[in-house]
Amino acid sequence: MKVACTARVERWPVRGTFAIARDTYTEVEAVVVELRAGGVVGRGECRPYARYGESAASVLAEVEAAAPAVARGASRAALVELLPAAAARNALDAALLDLEAKRSGRPAHDLLGVGPPRPVESAFTLGLDTPARTAEAAAAAASRPLLKLKVADDGVLARVRAAREAAPDARLIVDANESWTLASLARRLPTLAALGVALVEQPLAAGEDEALAGIDRVVPICADESCRGDDPIPALAGRYDAVNVKLDKTGGVTTAVRVAREAREAGFRVMVGCMVGTSLAMAPAFLLASEADFVDLDGPLLLARDRDGGVRDDGVRLHPPPRELWG
Repeated sequence: MKVACTARVERWPVRGTFAIARDTYTEVEAVVVELRAGGVVGRGECRPYARYGESAASVLAEVEAAAPAVARGASRAALVELLPAAAARNALDAALLDLEAKRSGRPAHDLLGVGPPRPVESAFTLGLDTPARTAEAAAAAASRPLLKLKVADDGVLARVRAAREAAPDARLIVDANESWTLASLARRLPTLAALGVALVEQPLAAGEDEALAGIDRVVPICADESCRGDDPIPALAGRYDAVNVKLDKTGGVTTAVRVAREAREAGFRVMVGCMVGTSLAMAPAFLLASEADFVDLDGPLLLARDRDGGVRDDGVRLHPPPRELWG
């Protein structure tokens, strides 16, 4: 049966502003792919990310280039040969899986051979801000079990102390988004350990990973920007303690399942993360979340609004969206 492929750009406002080390956002662009066959529609969402040389226009062009093969019946496995491990492939992979689930009557998790999605304790992200405002935000979220702090290379310890004092019972992740130097990392790690930080995410620029092998990682270090592609795990051994598996980096949940499994087999802890996006983008990632050591799927909570029938947040756990939305 022939499959018709369409794609569009959607803009979603964030709640207030959201700042990280390299940028500040007031809205995010998402690309939504829809595949139609036999009266059934499968959908997938991705987030073009400038850090990886992507734009909405470039992602749309990649989807358009792959559309003829998809129309002829290209499978999810075939996408690996058609597109690189990036956002466009993620959206097509999710749409194909959603279409297959709807046409077969089998849930997406069954088609992937993984367990069903279930509620998880997700990180709640606090954007880059002053120590005083970090304290206010942490106090407002103090009942949550896991908080993630976006930081740059200045005022780091003051922000972490402010969050720790305001949310004494929460586990903390510190995400530097490649903004630190090796010297600043080594200097901060003992204090971050004393403050009970559970994980430091991507402190150095991707490409500087080799330096991490020579320091005492008293706080586990997680690869994010350094963990991209179809086979990222071998290059990270001895340099990182955990990996952040995001569908926009692996090119979809089909590849992400394998990457997460290989990471565990290699002794890494696994975080299942996300770009800021709607519940349509989070739904496939929930299929990995149940087995993860850390979950960071709060993208919809950072938006001013979400899709109807999206994730449900009870303040402690994030509940996956129903199959009517995806899968």
